[in-house]
Amino acid sequence: MIARSPGRKSLSLAVAFGLAALAANAQAQQAAAPAQEEEAKTLAGLTVTAQKREEAMQDVPISITALPEQLLQDTGVRDVKDLQVLVPGLTVSSTQSEVQTVARIRGIGTVGDNAGLESSVGVVIDGVYRPRNGVGFGDLGEIERIEVLKGPQGTVFGKNTSAGVINVITRRPSYDTTVEGELTIGNYGAVGAAGSFNTTIGENAAFRVYGSKRKRDGFTDVEVGRGPRAEREDGDQNFHTLRGQLLLEPTENLDINFIADYTSREENCCVGLTTVRGPTSAIINGLVGGIGVAPVADPFARRAWSNRPTTQDIKDKGLSAEVNWITPWFGGATLTSITASRDWQAINGLDFDFTSADMIYRDADPNESFTGFKQFSQEFRLTGSTDKIDWMVGLFYADEDLKRNDSYSLGAHYEPYLSTAVLSQIAARFPPGTVNMANAATFLSQASGQPFGSNFAGLGALDRYQQNSKSVALFTNNTWHATDQLDLTLGLRYTKENKELDSVYSNPNGGLGCGAALANPTRVGAALAARGVPAAARAALVQQVVGFMCLPWANTLHNGRVTNQERDEKEWSGTLKAAYRWNEHVMGYASAARGYKSGGFNLDRVQSSNGLSSGTAGIAPVNDTSFPGEFVDSYELGAKTTWADGNLLLNATLFHQTYSDFQLNSFLGTSFVVRSIPEVVSQGIDTEILWQTGLKGLMLQGGLMYADTKYGDDPLPDADLAKLPGARASFAPLWSASASVTYQWDFASSLIGRFNIGAKYSSDYNTGSDLDPEKGQEAYTVVNARLGIGAKSRRWMVEAWALNLFDEEYKQVGFDAPLQTGSWNAFLGAPRTYGVTFRVMY
Repeated sequence: MIARSPGRKSLSLAVAFGLAALAANAQAQQAAAPAQEEEAKTLAGLTVTAQKREEAMQDVPISITALPEQLLQDTGVRDVKDLQVLVPGLTVSSTQSEVQTVARIRGIGTVGDNAGLESSVGVVIDGVYRPRNGVGFGDLGEIERIEVLKGPQGTVFGKNTSAGVINVITRRPSYDTTVEGELTIGNYGAVGAAGSFNTTIGENAAFRVYGSKRKRDGFTDVEVGRGPRAEREDGDQNFHTLRGQLLLEPTENLDINFIADYTSREENCCVGLTTVRGPTSAIINGLVGGIGVAPVADPFARRAWSNRPTTQDIKDKGLSAEVNWITPWFGGATLTSITASRDWQAINGLDFDFTSADMIYRDADPNESFTGFKQFSQEFRLTGSTDKIDWMVGLFYADEDLKRNDSYSLGAHYEPYLSTAVLSQIAARFPPGTVNMANAATFLSQASGQPFGSNFAGLGALDRYQQNSKSVALFTNNTWHATDQLDLTLGLRYTKENKELDSVYSNPNGGLGCGAALANPTRVGAALAARGVPAAARAALVQQVVGFMCLPWANTLHNGRVTNQERDEKEWSGTLKAAYRWNEHVMGYASAARGYKSGGFNLDRVQSSNGLSSGTAGIAPVNDTSFPGEFVDSYELGAKTTWADGNLLLNATLFHQTYSDFQLNSFLGTSFVVRSIPEVVSQGIDTEILWQTGLKGLMLQGGLMYADTKYGDDPLPDADLAKLPGARASFAPLWSASASVTYQWDFASSLIGRFNIGAKYSSDYNTGSDLDPEKGQEAYTVVNARLGIGAKSRRWMVEAWALNLFDEEYKQVGFDAPLQTGSWNAFLGAPRTYGVTFRVMY
């Protein structure tokens, strides 16, 4: 693909020459400096644990963004979604609920809302891998730092990922007695309180506990019609978090840290907003006897129509123990053990049609709407070093139980709506007046022979999925210091995955309409004839009408199905790196890596023309819903440079990543379909700056990324995905940039001021997996700002803050309005929020 894009080739050459010039210039600068001059250990001394040992960030041959506690606090980062304002190339979006949160790096991430797909970008919190991005989405509490590693990881982290890792390290207990607290008040009725207590327990133990409670009104006003929804706002916030840590250090060579945490979220999320209002809106308005959907497509008026609740109830709890023992073996190698047990569950009500008509919905009942993960994980690492080699070997084991209860309930308006919409679609194919549209709402009852109102009613689908996944991996990462300047790193991983899925499908309401149409399709033809449809067109139209009557949630062919699927995968992955330190100020590196993410099963009703996942649209149930693992071959060429006596870091990385069997989960209007895209290529340049300027208290952090991420040219079987071959991938802006400026100053005798302003820019991109132009998002910039005044002693500080300061309007995800041909909806980004936070520390 590079050969066909001279512009990108020129850019790559220009960057390569630029890096070379940068290295030469730095060498000259070093030669000119007096030999006795000692570099200031400021930014140059920043440490990370990206390779599971503490190292200076500038010595690590990985594209990494390291974000310290103060910067995260200044920017208002409380969860993974907030993080994207600081990291170019990182996008985090949510859809039907906060459960469906997806992170992407360099335009690559797991697309779709299906719990059966693992995450391309992993989230690791205090050494414990979270099974999906949504499971790791919550109040992160007291953060020591966050490291965002870009590209495939697996030779240093317990769980392999194909696109990157978000590594979150929270504050551990210390041997001081401290009390910290904060109180926040903001617009949309926001109120939040958080606090922590840290103390010693004797000479060799310390304890820390953190708790928070936050509430906020919703961002969207909801027209509920005739209900039964009572909540007239959506997108509110109501959660609390509690985390306790106990640190034991019985000897100078042994430390054990126990963590217990619990989070509860009881909110309403999420309604879709109309972005394109199609012709079916008139049918909806007729059914509700007024306005049932946005009269004008004005999504940023933040006014939605929804008659069913979007109640969201998420519980997350876990226990972990990390043991670090400096052993007497291998010259004092460190043995690390991380044992964790986690239990996460979510219940989410949903109005599928996003109108105030009572068509299709899911109740927030655990019997009908439940996704839960129970995970036990164990990781061992033995890390050591000699004069020439830094080495690490590890073992990772995870046993994950995934349970999902999925359902679709059909309301009183479903049958008359579908009947009218189908007959209208048929009539549009013929000259006006050909098809009799009188009492169109009764057409499908005529086609089935069942009484009107009995064809589709009540609980249409109730399916249960139970999946067990076991993962075992051996991994090693070793650096050979070949010379004082040259390091060579070899990392290898062997992964064995086993997944087994049991699925049980049922149609509690009997699926009368679909069953009758399948049993007697001639009656469907007779109903078409009675409506005046010409004989020559009837045969083809009979199949189409049956298809609409047997959409997945109403298809009686699924009723009583019980399936068992199992897949085993055994894969090698790894990395090879060379890092050359030209001098104290410049390090260049090159790397090649093979990444892997396991395959799985589509946890949804899947049906096609031939009963195979590869088939086109149809009504035959698919038993084999499996999809293969995702692989990536990644190459990087980078430089890390240190200037201005250690106060200025300039880093850049050229990258080229080729993904095979990329897992794409696409919503095609009625169901989610998983497709393995043969090839996706992501290539570009990732740059970063960290500058502690000559002006005391002034700090700059930022980055610029160019990422050309495209699907391969191979055609796909679905007409809905015809736009993909050769096109830029969804959620993949060509350009993205972030910048954060912080200034702190002293005034009066005992006070300080602190100001931070941060911004994230993204060029245009498409938010839909099928790349419909209606799902496009224009270029936009989000700006956050914070101004604080407090005591130099840090005993107290008052901060005024604003997130999305200029109220930038943008979509998170665009999607086809279900069952509403010609209409599109979107889940929106948050509007401007602002408030005041008061902090104390003793």
